[in-house]
Amino acid sequence: MLSKSNISLLQSLQHKKFRREHGLFLVEGYKSVTEFINSAYQIEAVYHTAAIAPKMLKLSQKMNFQEISSAILEKISALKTPADIIAVVKIPQWPVLNYTTLNKKFSIVLDGIQDPGNMGTIIRTADWFGIENIICSEDCVEVYNPKVVQATMGSLSRINVHYVDLENVLSETKLPVYGALLDGENIYSTDFGSEGLVVMGNEGKGLTEKVKQLVTKAITIPGAGNAESLNVAIATAIFCSEINRNKLK
Repeated sequence: MLSKSNISLLQSLQHKKFRREHGLFLVEGYKSVTEFINSAYQIEAVYHTAAIAPKMLKLSQKMNFQEISSAILEKISALKTPADIIAVVKIPQWPVLNYTTLNKKFSIVLDGIQDPGNMGTIIRTADWFGIENIICSEDCVEVYNPKVVQATMGSLSRINVHYVDLENVLSETKLPVYGALLDGENIYSTDFGSEGLVVMGNEGKGLTEKVKQLVTKAITIPGAGNAESLNVAIATAIFCSEINRNKLK
Protein backbone atom coordinates (compact mmCIF):
# COMPACT_ATOMS: atom_id res chain seq x y z
CA MET A 1 0.00 0.00 0.00
CA LEU A 2 1.33 3.43 -0.96
CA SER A 3 1.36 6.08 1.74
CA LYS A 4 -0.29 9.47 1.18
CA SER A 5 3.13 11.09 0.99
CA ASN A 6 4.27 8.62 -1.71
CA ILE A 7 1.09 9.21 -3.69
CA SER A 8 1.63 12.96 -3.39
CA LEU A 9 5.22 12.61 -4.62
CA LEU A 10 4.19 10.53 -7.63
CA GLN A 11 1.40 12.96 -8.51
CA SER A 12 3.86 15.85 -8.32
CA LEU A 13 6.00 14.25 -11.05
CA GLN A 14 3.42 15.37 -13.58
CA HIS A 15 4.94 18.85 -13.17
CA LYS A 16 8.35 19.93 -14.49
CA LYS A 17 9.29 21.76 -11.28
CA PHE A 18 8.99 18.62 -9.16
CA ARG A 19 10.58 16.33 -11.76
CA ARG A 20 13.63 18.58 -11.56
CA GLU A 21 13.48 18.76 -7.78
CA HIS A 22 13.30 14.98 -7.29
CA GLY A 23 15.23 13.94 -10.41
CA LEU A 24 12.48 11.48 -11.34
CA PHE A 25 9.89 10.96 -14.07
CA LEU A 26 7.09 8.50 -14.83
CA VAL A 27 6.79 5.92 -17.59
CA GLU A 28 3.39 4.29 -18.20
CA GLY A 29 2.34 1.17 -20.11
CA TYR A 30 3.83 -2.31 -20.23
CA LYS A 31 5.74 -1.88 -23.50
CA SER A 32 7.30 1.43 -22.50
CA VAL A 33 8.16 0.27 -18.99
CA THR A 34 9.81 -2.85 -20.43
CA GLU A 35 11.90 -0.72 -22.79
CA PHE A 36 13.22 1.36 -19.89
CA ILE A 37 13.87 -1.70 -17.70
CA ASN A 38 16.03 -3.09 -20.51
CA SER A 39 17.90 0.18 -20.98
CA ALA A 40 20.66 2.00 -19.10
CA TYR A 41 18.11 4.06 -17.18
CA GLN A 42 17.86 3.50 -13.43
CA ILE A 43 14.41 2.28 -12.33
CA GLU A 44 13.45 3.40 -8.83
CA ALA A 45 10.17 1.46 -8.57
CA VAL A 46 7.49 -0.24 -10.66
CA TYR A 47 3.85 -0.06 -9.57
CA HIS A 48 1.29 -2.39 -11.14
CA THR A 49 -2.22 -3.71 -10.64
CA ALA A 50 -3.20 -7.34 -10.07
CA ALA A 51 -4.47 -7.51 -13.66
CA ILE A 52 -0.94 -7.34 -15.03
CA ALA A 53 0.79 -9.28 -12.24
CA PRO A 54 1.43 -12.42 -14.38
CA LYS A 55 3.44 -10.34 -16.85
CA MET A 56 5.72 -9.17 -14.06
CA LEU A 57 7.28 -12.63 -13.95
CA LYS A 58 8.78 -11.95 -17.39
CA LEU A 59 10.67 -8.91 -16.11
CA SER A 60 13.85 -8.73 -14.08
CA GLN A 61 13.09 -9.66 -10.49
CA LYS A 62 15.80 -7.26 -9.36
CA MET A 63 13.29 -4.46 -9.79
CA ASN A 64 11.35 -2.93 -6.91
CA PHE A 65 7.87 -4.17 -7.88
CA GLN A 66 4.83 -3.14 -5.86
CA GLU A 67 1.25 -4.21 -6.51
CA ILE A 68 -1.32 -1.46 -6.01
CA SER A 69 -5.05 -1.09 -6.57
CA SER A 70 -6.53 0.33 -9.77
CA ALA A 71 -7.89 3.24 -7.73
CA ILE A 72 -4.41 4.19 -6.50
CA LEU A 73 -2.95 3.78 -9.96
CA GLU A 74 -5.56 6.17 -11.35
CA LYS A 75 -4.50 8.77 -8.78
CA ILE A 76 -0.86 8.72 -9.84
CA SER A 77 -1.36 8.29 -13.59
CA ALA A 78 -1.12 11.20 -16.02
CA LEU A 79 -3.33 9.37 -18.54
CA LYS A 80 -7.10 9.72 -18.97
CA THR A 81 -7.23 5.95 -19.36
CA PRO A 82 -4.42 4.64 -17.14
CA ALA A 83 -2.38 1.58 -18.07
CA ASP A 84 -1.90 -1.17 -15.47
CA ILE A 85 1.74 -0.33 -14.82
CA ILE A 86 3.81 2.76 -13.98
CA ALA A 87 7.57 2.98 -13.49
CA VAL A 88 9.39 5.68 -11.57
CA VAL A 89 12.63 6.38 -13.44
CA LYS A 90 15.67 8.43 -12.48
CA ILE A 91 16.50 11.34 -14.77
CA PRO A 92 20.06 10.74 -16.01
CA GLN A 93 22.83 13.30 -15.92
CA TRP A 94 23.60 13.66 -19.61
CA PRO A 95 27.27 14.29 -20.38
CA VAL A 96 28.26 17.54 -22.06
CA LEU A 97 27.67 17.28 -25.79
CA ASN A 98 30.79 15.90 -27.43
CA TYR A 99 31.07 17.24 -30.98
CA THR A 100 33.21 14.32 -32.14
CA THR A 101 30.37 11.87 -31.44
CA LEU A 102 28.31 13.65 -34.12
CA ASN A 103 30.80 12.95 -36.90
CA LYS A 104 30.05 10.42 -39.64
CA LYS A 105 26.35 10.35 -38.80
CA PHE A 106 23.23 12.50 -38.85
CA SER A 107 21.64 14.16 -35.85
CA ILE A 108 18.33 15.99 -35.47
CA VAL A 109 18.40 19.56 -34.16
CA LEU A 110 15.19 21.12 -32.78
CA ASP A 111 14.68 24.87 -32.59
CA GLY A 112 11.88 25.76 -30.17
CA ILE A 113 9.64 22.67 -30.48
CA GLN A 114 6.79 23.18 -27.99
CA ASP A 115 4.21 20.46 -28.56
CA PRO A 116 4.77 17.30 -26.44
CA GLY A 117 3.18 15.08 -29.07
CA ASN A 118 5.50 16.40 -31.76
CA MET A 119 8.55 15.96 -29.55
CA GLY A 120 7.57 12.39 -28.69
CA THR A 121 6.90 11.50 -32.31
CA ILE A 122 10.25 12.98 -33.40
CA ILE A 123 12.07 10.89 -30.78
CA ARG A 124 10.25 7.75 -31.93
CA THR A 125 11.06 8.59 -35.57
CA ALA A 126 14.73 9.09 -34.74
CA ASP A 127 14.77 5.69 -33.07
CA TRP A 128 13.20 4.05 -36.13
CA PHE A 129 15.81 5.51 -38.47
CA GLY A 130 18.76 4.82 -36.16
CA ILE A 131 19.50 8.43 -35.29
CA GLU A 132 21.20 8.47 -31.89
CA ASN A 133 21.25 12.16 -30.97
CA ILE A 134 18.64 14.90 -30.77
CA ILE A 135 19.98 18.36 -29.97
CA CYS A 136 17.40 20.78 -28.58
CA SER A 137 17.36 24.51 -28.00
CA GLU A 138 16.86 25.34 -24.35
CA ASP A 139 13.26 26.49 -24.94
CA CYS A 140 12.10 23.14 -26.36
CA VAL A 141 9.52 21.14 -24.41
CA GLU A 142 11.09 18.90 -21.76
CA VAL A 143 11.45 15.26 -22.86
CA TYR A 144 10.37 13.94 -19.44
CA ASN A 145 6.97 15.60 -19.76
CA PRO A 146 4.46 12.69 -19.39
CA LYS A 147 2.91 13.43 -22.79
CA VAL A 148 6.32 13.33 -24.46
CA VAL A 149 7.31 10.10 -22.71
CA GLN A 150 4.00 8.48 -23.70
CA ALA A 151 4.33 9.55 -27.34
CA THR A 152 7.82 8.04 -27.64
CA MET A 153 6.45 4.53 -26.88
CA GLY A 154 9.72 3.61 -25.16
CA SER A 155 12.05 5.09 -27.78
CA LEU A 156 13.26 7.73 -25.32
CA SER A 157 15.16 4.92 -23.58
CA ARG A 158 17.50 4.68 -26.61
CA ILE A 159 17.91 8.29 -27.76
CA ASN A 160 20.38 10.85 -26.38
CA VAL A 161 18.62 14.20 -25.98
CA HIS A 162 20.77 17.27 -25.29
CA TYR A 163 19.53 20.75 -24.35
CA VAL A 164 22.09 23.32 -25.44
CA ASP A 165 22.74 26.89 -26.54
CA LEU A 166 21.80 26.12 -30.13
CA GLU A 167 23.48 29.13 -31.72
CA ASN A 168 26.74 28.23 -30.02
CA VAL A 169 26.62 24.60 -31.19
CA LEU A 170 25.73 25.45 -34.80
CA SER A 171 28.39 28.15 -35.04
CA GLU A 172 31.12 25.81 -33.76
CA THR A 173 30.30 22.65 -35.71
CA LYS A 174 32.18 21.80 -38.89
CA LEU A 175 29.34 19.54 -40.05
CA PRO A 176 26.88 20.53 -42.80
CA VAL A 177 23.81 22.20 -41.26
CA TYR A 178 20.65 21.38 -43.22
CA GLY A 179 17.71 23.64 -42.38
CA ALA A 180 14.05 22.90 -43.12
CA LEU A 181 12.92 26.07 -44.93
CA LEU A 182 10.25 26.92 -47.50
CA ASP A 183 12.69 28.45 -49.99
CA GLY A 184 15.36 25.75 -50.01
CA GLU A 185 16.60 23.07 -52.39
CA ASN A 186 14.18 20.26 -53.24
CA ILE A 187 14.72 17.51 -50.68
CA TYR A 188 14.18 14.80 -53.30
CA SER A 189 17.17 15.97 -55.35
CA THR A 190 19.46 16.73 -52.41
CA ASP A 191 22.65 14.78 -51.84
CA PHE A 192 22.94 14.71 -48.05
CA GLY A 193 26.33 13.03 -48.01
CA SER A 194 27.33 10.94 -45.02
CA GLU A 195 26.94 13.32 -42.06
CA GLY A 196 25.24 16.47 -40.90
CA LEU A 197 22.80 18.23 -38.61
CA VAL A 198 19.15 18.49 -39.68
CA VAL A 199 17.49 21.53 -38.12
CA MET A 200 13.71 21.63 -37.66
CA GLY A 201 11.89 24.74 -36.47
CA ASN A 202 9.07 25.73 -34.14
CA GLU A 203 5.54 24.59 -35.02
CA GLY A 204 4.26 28.09 -35.79
CA LYS A 205 7.32 30.25 -36.39
CA GLY A 206 9.79 27.88 -38.02
CA LEU A 207 13.49 28.52 -37.49
CA THR A 208 14.56 31.60 -35.56
CA GLU A 209 16.40 34.24 -37.56
CA LYS A 210 19.70 33.62 -35.76
CA VAL A 211 19.51 29.88 -36.44
CA LYS A 212 18.62 30.52 -40.10
CA GLN A 213 21.87 32.44 -40.50
CA LEU A 214 23.81 29.37 -39.33
CA VAL A 215 22.18 26.99 -41.84
CA THR A 216 24.64 26.01 -44.56
CA LYS A 217 22.05 24.43 -46.85
CA ALA A 218 18.33 25.23 -46.92
CA ILE A 219 16.08 22.29 -47.83
CA THR A 220 12.37 22.27 -48.65
CA ILE A 221 9.78 19.52 -48.99
CA PRO A 222 7.77 20.46 -52.10
CA GLY A 223 4.01 20.14 -51.82
CA ALA A 224 1.22 19.73 -54.35
CA GLY A 225 -1.74 20.97 -52.30
CA ASN A 226 -2.85 24.11 -50.54
CA ALA A 227 -1.79 23.49 -46.93
CA GLU A 228 0.30 26.32 -45.50
CA SER A 229 2.88 23.98 -43.97
CA LEU A 230 3.65 20.45 -42.80
CA ASN A 231 3.50 19.30 -39.21
CA VAL A 232 7.08 19.38 -37.87
CA ALA A 233 7.04 15.73 -36.78
CA ILE A 234 5.87 14.65 -40.25
CA ALA A 235 8.48 16.86 -41.89
CA THR A 236 11.18 15.35 -39.66
CA ALA A 237 10.10 11.86 -40.68
CA ILE A 238 10.39 12.81 -44.38
CA PHE A 239 13.90 14.21 -43.82
CA CYS A 240 14.95 11.05 -41.97
CA SER A 241 13.49 8.85 -44.69
CA GLU A 242 15.29 10.73 -47.46
CA ILE A 243 18.59 10.64 -45.60
CA ASN A 244 18.17 6.91 -45.10
CA ARG A 245 17.28 6.39 -48.77
CA ASN A 246 20.42 8.28 -49.80
CA LYS A 247 22.55 6.02 -47.61
CA LEU A 248 21.02 2.90 -49.16
CA LYS A 249 21.80 3.93 -52.74
